[in-house]
Amino acid sequence: MIAIGGAIGTGLFVASGSSISTAGPGGALLAYAIVGLMVYFVMTSLGEMATFMPVAGSFEQYATRFVDPALGFALGWNYWYTWAVTLPAELAAGAMVMKYWFPNTPSIVWSALFLALLFVLNVVSVKGYGEGEYWFAGVKVITILVFLAVGLLMIFGILGGHPTGFHTFNTGGSPFHGGWLGLLSTVMVAGFAFQGTELVGLAAGESENPRETVPKAIRQVFWRILLFYVLAIFVMGMLIPYTDPNLLNASVDNIAISPFTLVFQRAGLAFAAAVMNAVILTAVLSAGNSALYASSRMLWALAREGKAPRVFARVGRRGVPMNALYVNTVIGFVAFLSSLVGNGAVYTWMLNAASLTGFLAWLGVAVSHYRFRKAYLAQGRDLNDLAYRAKAYPFGPILAAVLCGVVIIGQDISAFVGGHIDWAGVLATYIGIPLFLVLWFGYKLIKRTKVVPLHKVDFDVRA
Repeated sequence: MIAIGGAIGTGLFVASGSSISTAGPGGALLAYAIVGLMVYFVMTSLGEMATFMPVAGSFEQYATRFVDPALGFALGWNYWYTWAVTLPAELAAGAMVMKYWFPNTPSIVWSALFLALLFVLNVVSVKGYGEGEYWFAGVKVITILVFLAVGLLMIFGILGGHPTGFHTFNTGGSPFHGGWLGLLSTVMVAGFAFQGTELVGLAAGESENPRETVPKAIRQVFWRILLFYVLAIFVMGMLIPYTDPNLLNASVDNIAISPFTLVFQRAGLAFAAAVMNAVILTAVLSAGNSALYASSRMLWALAREGKAPRVFARVGRRGVPMNALYVNTVIGFVAFLSSLVGNGAVYTWMLNAASLTGFLAWLGVAVSHYRFRKAYLAQGRDLNDLAYRAKAYPFGPILAAVLCGVVIIGQDISAFVGGHIDWAGVLATYIGIPLFLVLWFGYKLIKRTKVVPLHKVDFDVRA
């Protein structure tokens, strides 16, 4: 449920419509299938390492041990940063959702209340975070299942009076539109939509029995998320033509034209907008809950390794890294306030800097797993001793790394196709890459780290 909660949110409920509008229903399905394959191999790679070595802040640990401490430093701080700036984005989104019911209440009031709620969920214990995420994710899952059921009934004519057939799906004579650029840009959107699945690895260090629960989560969650996305997009494509302007214009502050709301309304459910508004509010709170958990755990892990101030390594009596939680809560609220100043330009650049971090984390997982398995065998260890073994090694992590690289490089490929290049836009898109490289090579130069030789890789789980 933590992985589902992290991966299913406004990307599915609101932004999925823009994917269909850009690439057509066929292109959207293909894009999500490509990204789904990449995420599958990332998840199996993460599963093998997380069951063998379950630690909070796992990405930083795996890159440090199996590749290079400098890579671990860069991945850790980048991953912390992306969730630290995601939190205020979700606070702002939550305030916009509340405008539906309370249009005259200042946004800062709702954002402060939501931040207080998320802080309480995280401060009580790790179980508080997990319990909150369970119920947030539960609401989303139920909504998607109802949407799929209603949509399929409409497709077959049980609801709405007549079957739709593939007429809408093939609007314009083909389910594919926008050419390769449309497909590539939709792959980018799909990549962002799937981000959050890796939270399973981050939470493994605090789960009760990771050798049993993590492989189970890895096996089940990926297919559920992929089916939720693929089936939901299929239903949308069958019922709403890709030319419908609502698909492109849907946003958090305009729930009335989200694809989910449109389908429910066409099924005769007059209260669809109010229900979807409530559902999207839970999705926003779920993402905020994950952001506060992930950022505090990564900062704690970095501090424990001596890569952040030691004060953040302290853990309270309930097992919660309180100092890390405090500072991330404050940073979240200060960043939210910066989004209210002027036209929010400072915060927009902060978000741009974080846009590639999720893909860099996935790339780091794939590279770490490739090195993990090579070192494991180089030291004469038996693969049968692994509680969970990733399938299709070495093809899986290599393919995942290549696809991640393509997605990272192709973020703004459309800017280079055609005439005038908007260099400011290109810089805003790719600024995360030089920041990552500065962290990586800066730490490498200062600490003089080297790639860890395979025979010296540390497999001590207790370290």
